[in-house]
Amino acid sequence: MPMKIKLLELTDDKARILFEGEGKTYINALAVELLNDPGVDVAQHRQAFQFSDPELVVTTIGGRSPLLAITDAAKRLSGHAGELLQQMEALKTA
Repeated sequence: MPMKIKLLELTDDKARILFEGEGKTYINALAVELLNDPGVDVAQHRQAFQFSDPELVVTTIGGRSPLLAITDAAKRLSGHAGELLQQMEALKTA
């Protein structure tokens, strides 16, 4: 099932995205990965209540597009997951 996101705010250096129906685990991992980008100033998970939808807030510096930073971080996370899956498959056949 595809992830549902809602763009709450977008400026040249800030994005706020709501992840509808998602838990905070993926958003936390995405925020950590975003902080590896030197063009990202702040990446944080917000959740008003325990059972409310999580929100990701990203601010950037140096002209970095916040949406591009999020896209790049998501691609890196996907790559890490792919590598882990390959290693797990190799363990099963060893």
